[in-house]
Amino acid sequence: MYKEIDSNKRKTALLITLFIAVVMGIGWVFAEFSELGYSSLAIAAVISIVISIGGYFSGDKVALASAGAQGPIQKNDNPYLHRMIENLVITAGLPMPKIYIIADPAINAFATGRNPQHASIAVTTGAIEKLANEELEGVLAHELSHIKNYDILLMTVVLVLVGLLALLADWFFRMHFWGGGRKRDGGSGGGQAQAILMIAGIILLLLSPIIGQLIQLAISRKREFLADASGSLLTRYPEGLAKALEKIATENMPMKRANNATAHLYIATPFGRTKHAFSKLFATHPPIAERVAALRSMA
Repeated sequence: MYKEIDSNKRKTALLITLFIAVVMGIGWVFAEFSELGYSSLAIAAVISIVISIGGYFSGDKVALASAGAQGPIQKNDNPYLHRMIENLVITAGLPMPKIYIIADPAINAFATGRNPQHASIAVTTGAIEKLANEELEGVLAHELSHIKNYDILLMTVVLVLVGLLALLADWFFRMHFWGGGRKRDGGSGGGQAQAILMIAGIILLLLSPIIGQLIQLAISRKREFLADASGSLLTRYPEGLAKALEKIATENMPMKRANNATAHLYIATPFGRTKHAFSKLFATHPPIAERVAALRSMA
């Protein structure tokens, strides 16, 4: 379990480093070929950070409302669920999160909140009713691990980088297609080199939103593996979560109020099974079969 946790932390750090390198490269291209120069990169960064901070402080409320979560519930409303989470947070050394219930027959759950002191867990009625005790415990431990690992904070940083890429790409095309690009003088050799750089820059900026999304999704998938391993360390029973994931895969039931904005928060995709092979590239979660295999290798 410790090896799996360390491996996923290293892979996340590598992906974040790669993402920052891509953003810096795009920023350099933009500064070289725009009238604004490097000040444009600073402006884009400030806008991205301001927008992401707003999401950081209010994103949990939006996620819970969009999922139709009811709560927060008290201990008397569902003693079984409340007691199970209470036992897990004591073991994990976390404060008690707010608990919400989603009236949906699909088996799913998610955690949200900017830090352990402002965290919430939402669980579907399907998960409470259909999962055995150790299976539900595995699911809840996975979600508590997201809280303990500050995954919401990490994904906020990633959103800043994605927003920065999108802004730079948009500004670049607006400036150059409307005659606002920087003009440079030079000889024929310099002109050819400039043209090559210009073409390379356009290609890079055109692909940057796709590159950014793919790296964002890769980071999200690695955090799912990390939460699986951390949750198993918490319960000391990887098989519980493995069986829960198998039930989710077998049932293949999409949630009634699933949406793309919050899909990455859930323990498994809320849209049901992926039908097209190409769409797996843009999936928010790693394949359940891979997660189950990783969990059973830790047993």
